[in-house]
Amino acid sequence: MRNIIIITLFFLVSITWGTTWVAMKIVIDTIPPFFATGMRFLLAAPLLIIMAYYSNKPLLFPPGERYFQFFICIFYFSIPFSLMLYGGLYVNAYVSSIIFSNMPIFILITSFFLLKKKIFFLQKIGLTIAIIILIFILFNAVCIIHDCQFKGIVALILAVISHAIMYVKCKKKSYNVSVLTFNALPSLISGVILLILAWFFEHPVINNFSKMSILAVIYLGDFSGICGILSYFYLQKKVNSFHASIVFLVFPFIATILDYYIFECSVPINQLLLTIPLMFGILLTLIPSKMKNNI
Repeated sequence: MRNIIIITLFFLVSITWGTTWVAMKIVIDTIPPFFATGMRFLLAAPLLIIMAYYSNKPLLFPPGERYFQFFICIFYFSIPFSLMLYGGLYVNAYVSSIIFSNMPIFILITSFFLLKKKIFFLQKIGLTIAIIILIFILFNAVCIIHDCQFKGIVALILAVISHAIMYVKCKKKSYNVSVLTFNALPSLISGVILLILAWFFEHPVINNFSKMSILAVIYLGDFSGICGILSYFYLQKKVNSFHASIVFLVFPFIATILDYYIFECSVPINQLLLTIPLMFGILLTLIPSKMKNNI
């Protein structure tokens, strides 16, 4: 029974994270990125707040740390998620998902600088391989398609960096708040802030929003967001961080396949081949510390 639960959670996380990038492409077809992100959070917030209420989880962080909760609203939710959609205007689902599959790499580097965390020999090898291959993939993406891809790549990298820094900051502060506490109120605040800013700066024309884009926003807010977050949280409870993080190696392939069949966006064979050593490099950085200490 335990194995079935683990497989189900792993499947849900892989599917939700893999489909997220395709859903984003559908959203930004008719909805501006910042307004769409605000809609996404505002749709997710009520369900998260209701879940927190019925599970007796607080909406606020512990006293003395609530100022940091506001920083999470801005630098974990508002800015990076908006940059993801903005990047999607210029970058295909393959490149977007590949950049985010390197989240463990960015977290490792950030942990080294902010927490002085030791990087083991195997991690150094994996780090070197992943960075070199990622640069090759991104360089090919810019050269092969068009220079506008550079804007999207920069936006997505900034989003990953913002997420990595906030993740490490939370770890440094030893936060042990519920996943619902972490997401519920920040989603609501971020949604309100983004919708107000987008209304004045993006000037969205609601009549131009297509049904597919609206459905995609609902999917991102009420399924991909909530289901993905909770599934990954409970997956981490069931298995160690190494096995849970393998999902980062899986969801880019799902995104690439869907991008091909839905948008007929093919990826050059040389880029696909580069994905193999990239994933190997990321895998090396995820190997449990007991194995690293034996090297």
